[in-house]
Amino acid sequence: MSGTVTIDRKVLSINGEENILELIRKAGVDLPAFCYHFELADFGACRMCIVEEEKMGFIAACHTLPADGMVIRTTTPHLQRMRRTILELLLADHDRDCAICEESGQCRLQELTLRFGIDNIRFGKDSESLPRDESSASLVRNPNKCVLCGNCVRNCREIQGIGVLDFAYRGAKVQVMPAFGKSMAEVECVGCGQCILACPTAALRIKFEIDAVWDALNDPGKRVIVQTAPAVRVALGEEFGGKAGAISTGKMVAALRRLGFHEVYDTCFGADLTAMEETTEFLHRFEKGEKLPQFTSCCPAWVKYAEHFHSELLGQLSTCRSPHQMLGSLLKKFYAPEQGLSPQDLFVVSVMPCTAKKFEARRPEFTTEGSPDVDAVISTHELARMIREMGIVFEELEEDSYDLPFGFASGAGTIFGYSSGVSTAVVRTAIYKLTGKRPPLDFTFTPVEGFPNVTEAIVPLAEGEIRISTVHTLGAAKKLIAALQAGKVSYHLVEVMACPEGCIGGGGQPLSRDIQARPKRTQGMRGADRLKQIRTVQDNPFIEELYQRWLKQPGSDAAHHALHTTYASRRRVFGQFIPVVAAERPTVDIKVCVGTSCYLRGSYGVIQKLIDLIEKQQLTDRVNLEATFCLEQCDRGPSVVIDGHLLEGVAEERLTAIFEEMVVKALA
Repeated sequence: MSGTVTIDRKVLSINGEENILELIRKAGVDLPAFCYHFELADFGACRMCIVEEEKMGFIAACHTLPADGMVIRTTTPHLQRMRRTILELLLADHDRDCAICEESGQCRLQELTLRFGIDNIRFGKDSESLPRDESSASLVRNPNKCVLCGNCVRNCREIQGIGVLDFAYRGAKVQVMPAFGKSMAEVECVGCGQCILACPTAALRIKFEIDAVWDALNDPGKRVIVQTAPAVRVALGEEFGGKAGAISTGKMVAALRRLGFHEVYDTCFGADLTAMEETTEFLHRFEKGEKLPQFTSCCPAWVKYAEHFHSELLGQLSTCRSPHQMLGSLLKKFYAPEQGLSPQDLFVVSVMPCTAKKFEARRPEFTTEGSPDVDAVISTHELARMIREMGIVFEELEEDSYDLPFGFASGAGTIFGYSSGVSTAVVRTAIYKLTGKRPPLDFTFTPVEGFPNVTEAIVPLAEGEIRISTVHTLGAAKKLIAALQAGKVSYHLVEVMACPEGCIGGGGQPLSRDIQARPKRTQGMRGADRLKQIRTVQDNPFIEELYQRWLKQPGSDAAHHALHTTYASRRRVFGQFIPVVAAERPTVDIKVCVGTSCYLRGSYGVIQKLIDLIEKQQLTDRVNLEATFCLEQCDRGPSVVIDGHLLEGVAEERLTAIFEEMVVKALA
């Protein structure tokens, strides 16, 4: 589409904008909206972006295509009255405890209420308060603060390809919730936190662990150690008015010392260690041609996604723990005894850009003598809250440096924070181990046609090559996995990050309306890599010393015990059976799985066919038909259980024969 549009008497050229809202913002007008997100499908629910077009009248800017010759007014007395009324209606049904709300100061509803000068609400609350869902380790869901913008629903479905949340009920009772009224902990939520970033209010927010950290800092019997992830240093400054991507490592370390942490370490050291272990594992598989492609395991949201949706791939995941869990394990298993301390005497805090790390830290396999290897995980946003609570003026802090030995890292560890960083670090190390020569510091990753958010690189060797792929967002990973399993693409190493552009776009990062925030953070991390004294893992003297002191060599039994882990298939939805045909005196019980995998393989058709067969045979009073979730055979569905007998791969065309044999004959 080409041409011009006149917006508030200013003429603008149409240059690929997909809706009028984008063009209006290009004109420098902050047109209000709740439900619009530049990465999501248009929804048009909130109507805050309504504008007046000369010929068309009132239109929603977010899902109206720009056309040549349009004349648009964004602000008139009538439009302002409409927006104020919309805000009043939203506020009428909203928990207005803004003074104690966790998102006060960052809430879009609060911001627009102040902007439009609303000081009176003419409408009464029409609904009862609903319980908050605090079951998840990663996030809190408060339906009383939801404005029904649908951003979380679309983000989970369109970006992550999961669809944990959706609209339920009708009319005034409509709400956003997980399937069948389940809690977030009972469904297939991976804890990535992208719904938090998309939410304009506090309906979805980070599950804070700040109080536990303060308690530990104030406990004289605890030595409190903190480690910070690479992506935090290029985002923390945004919380204090800094630019996205600006490196604030020195001020961050100084702030952590002021907060009272006894030792401040760098998770990049753990990333260096991960690169050594993962490279050793990869070369073993690569040389034998086994369990390829190897999938990275640094991202806990991806790992949980694989456990829910791709149990067939768990043997191909690297067994390496994520970097912060590696460092936590070392601190509890080796460092504490050397200091004359028990694991319980140490309190290890990880500052992460990621909300899924909170769940990861609670995995039972990540413990030492009953003590979690990482006791608390706080996000970048939570750290900023602690700094403010302490009254620290972040901008005026003098820079400080990490403690040794776990504060010294190579550039390879630093780049773990953005998409392609992990694979780059692994391949740098692999080339050095294979050739004994200095590896290239960067590799050329090119987009893969037809696969959004997927890149690939081919690294030539003296004999053969290493084919690498990187993918960010789980929706994109889902498509790549399907292509791999269909034989359409082939790689030796696949790096998966659940969040857009990697950890720099994590759910625990500062909220930003700058659509260039993630690219700027990535550039900041690339700059941090280039500024490092050493840029390859094998040049880190403290890594070499650590192996000599505690682990012997990469891949040793000691290293596997301390630095590696295992995985297991997970249910997608916990709980109930849902009656479909409820017999008065059931003598045959049939259960059909309607979980995602079975649904995609046709389980709803199976249910309909069974209903038809039951009614045709006039057995509605003798057969009990129920829908259920996850019969633990996700890769071989549709799955059906008839009187305790599990049947896999039940196609509709087989049902008549199965029904005759296992139901009709049993009831004869």
